[in-house]
Amino acid sequence: MISQARRHTIPVKVGNVTIGGNAPIVVQSMTNTDTADVEATARQVAALARAGSELVRITVDREEAAAAVPHIRERLDHLSVDVPLIGDFHYNGHTLLREHPACAEALAKYRINPGNVGFKDKRDKQFAEIIEIAAKNGKPVRIGVNWGSLDQDLLTRLMDENAREPEPKDAREVMHEAIVQSALLSAQRAIELGLGPERIVLSAKVSAVQDLIAVYAMLAARSDLALHLGLTEAGMGSKGIVASSAALSVLLQQGIGDTIRISLTPEPGGDRTLEVKVAQELLQSMGFRSFVPLVAACPGCGRTTSTTFQELARDIQDFIRNEMPEWKRRYPGVETLNVAVMGCIVNGPGESKHADIGISLPGTGEAPAAPVFIDGKKAVTLRGPTVAADFKQMVLDYIERRFGQGAIGRSAAE
Repeated sequence: MISQARRHTIPVKVGNVTIGGNAPIVVQSMTNTDTADVEATARQVAALARAGSELVRITVDREEAAAAVPHIRERLDHLSVDVPLIGDFHYNGHTLLREHPACAEALAKYRINPGNVGFKDKRDKQFAEIIEIAAKNGKPVRIGVNWGSLDQDLLTRLMDENAREPEPKDAREVMHEAIVQSALLSAQRAIELGLGPERIVLSAKVSAVQDLIAVYAMLAARSDLALHLGLTEAGMGSKGIVASSAALSVLLQQGIGDTIRISLTPEPGGDRTLEVKVAQELLQSMGFRSFVPLVAACPGCGRTTSTTFQELARDIQDFIRNEMPEWKRRYPGVETLNVAVMGCIVNGPGESKHADIGISLPGTGEAPAAPVFIDGKKAVTLRGPTVAADFKQMVLDYIERRFGQGAIGRSAAE
């Protein structure tokens, strides 16, 4: 994998996970269940964790939700799911944490938004109460600014100051400054209240790609606190995936970002774990981390009128993702595996040679033969109706040979 030249940030310990410092970029997600429903929330947290989410955030918005949090933690522990839980608090977080100490203890981190932690003269007091509870319990806090709920007093002040300048800045630039100042001033206040910088994570989320890049570049230049990246309200389907990937990849390439979330709007009844898969694929595609074996497959053209290679690529990819929870336990390092499923002779053999194991299926008009390459060398040519099943078995055999216990024993002996 690529050695990422990341900016130095102060590491933050969240349960058994480290954000920042020299730690790998952390993938996180958020549930959309009613937190008061213990079983439904625990099931979704477990599904997100098993999909690869290393932190999971849950909404804590009312008494029933706060009371449910310790029971959710207990249920997850019973399921042997040790993923840290983050509590998302707005408006009444100070009250819920104060009146439900078991909730405050069960959570691994609190997330608060300085724009709606409280209003007018209550804001500072309620912010301070949350910070003091976090410090007392030894919990880190994410100070998460969102331009949809930005501190209007701060924004108005900066707008007024800008209007008096001889050469006023564009209103959008002032908005960026307000977002950054909200995060930095809140962090400074938290430190004054006794929460060390090693317990603070900052985020500054907006929903437009160029705005997000600009805001985080400013924030990174002015702070060494750990940063959480995410494009808020990214949207549904390909729009949300593309927009999030476009924004986060630019920042990550600049060394900015210690933990990420892909905030996708799910289809009705859709799979919530998609946001985890996209986050993992983004980091793995950029060479920053390895999560699952990569499957390279050609896009298809007039040479590949047969759907065989498409079906095999899909089957292999689904097979790998479904088996990964067990493979991680049995085959350390298997996430670095590269598989190629190609559709014709033009690039098929060459791409297959670059993979750890690859197959070049026959294109339109080609001889009905499928050479398989292992570690860059042709190993066998498959033919007949069982090509797909035979190749899948060869992938399994390769994994066992390279990553199984026998391979570990051979490496130790060598």
